[in-house]
Amino acid sequence: MSKPARPAIEASTPAPNPHVGPLRQKSTDRVYEALRRKVIDSELAPGSQILEQELAIMLGVSRTPLREALVRLENEGLLEIIPRHGVRIIPMSAADMREIYQVLVSLESTAAAALASQPPSDAALDELEAIFDRMDTFLKKEDITAWAREDERFHLKIVELAGNRRLHEIVSNCGDQAHRARMFTLRLQTHPQPAQSMKEHRQIIAALRKRDAAKAESLLRSHRERGLARQIDIIERYRFTQL
Repeated sequence: MSKPARPAIEASTPAPNPHVGPLRQKSTDRVYEALRRKVIDSELAPGSQILEQELAIMLGVSRTPLREALVRLENEGLLEIIPRHGVRIIPMSAADMREIYQVLVSLESTAAAALASQPPSDAALDELEAIFDRMDTFLKKEDITAWAREDERFHLKIVELAGNRRLHEIVSNCGDQAHRARMFTLRLQTHPQPAQSMKEHRQIIAALRKRDAAKAESLLRSHRERGLARQIDIIERYRFTQL
């Protein structure tokens, strides 16, 4: 009895590389972070337009991860993709600032109340204290740029510790959009060292340690509202149309 015929051997194909996907995502993430920092630090001027090829050369990357990063930044409202004409960095106006801070005032104060109600652990509050201490150090060095970044980290940490992932994503996005204008107006102030802001941060930490949700919410709300009023005053005083 003859043996059954063996099936024909098909041409071999290369095995899929399981690392291609993660590596590509990692590349996109790096491009996204580098480009986002250039936008929010105003290295790419608000209102300016730049070709994709120029961005690829600037960042030393290929077009694919660049395009994926650009889509993410467009979804965050930081830039606009213009087919065949590259991208336009979206500027901000006083009206934009009011809208963004309306979101920050509402959501950050809600997060502060939620965090105080949990209540927060000593370890969590120690993280806020550590950020506060770094802010104080940078102020003593008169490094207002580093201070401002730690200030933003302080606010975002409160939202992060509150534990609402969606709320954290929205606040993070709005904070990025406000960063450019905030850094610009901060440098224009006659006395840029924000002693009052530091005092208010200390009061917010104290309210969280006391597990006083109402006080924490009220303090953070008034803190953000005061910050908005100061920035709008500078924008209108110097008659800036966009930042």
